[in-house]
Amino acid sequence: MATKVAVIYYSQTGTIHELAQEYAAGAEKAGAEVRLRSVTELAPQSAIDSNEKWKNYREQIADQPEATADDILWADAVIFGTPTRYGNVSAQLKQFLDQLGPQWAQGQLADKVYSGFTASSTLHGGQESTLLALYNTIYHFGGFIVPPGYTDGILFQTGNPYGVSHVDGQGTIPVSDETRQAARYTAERVTGVTSQLLAGRDAALAAS
Repeated sequence: MATKVAVIYYSQTGTIHELAQEYAAGAEKAGAEVRLRSVTELAPQSAIDSNEKWKNYREQIADQPEATADDILWADAVIFGTPTRYGNVSAQLKQFLDQLGPQWAQGQLADKVYSGFTASSTLHGGQESTLLALYNTIYHFGGFIVPPGYTDGILFQTGNPYGVSHVDGQGTIPVSDETRQAARYTAERVTGVTSQLLAGRDAALAAS
């Protein structure tokens, strides 16, 4: 049975969406069954309409399915993507996480693999603190965090062992080939580690 990976993200103007697609491609390459889902937008339409890139992106994904708690329960591994917001997780992704209280209370979020990625407008825009803040939630879930670390040479070029990240200069800097490669690699790593975990559980059950 294929390892199940959910890539769940919030993107305002499309940068995190691009990275999410690379993560999905990497997981699929590693043999995973993948769900790619964005979370619900919270901003008022007036705010969205005031930013042409934001408005265009929302129109682009209007027909795509949104993430639900069922996507988390379905998955063996979950990869979260969020832009930085004052060095923290975006409100949209945070609300999604906060609404998982019933599943958390039943222990349904524990013993899964989790990872994260992010983007900011500026070079020191809080990328590492955003990922660390995201991982605080995973500790409460009882999940296993699998970051990229420096486990492949591409990470020495992109430089964030906490999770793949990108500086987009408010949408003026495209995602580099190296960052795309790092995202695909990290998704393969997450899928591989998850597959090993599942195989170990199956072996333990068979021996008991």
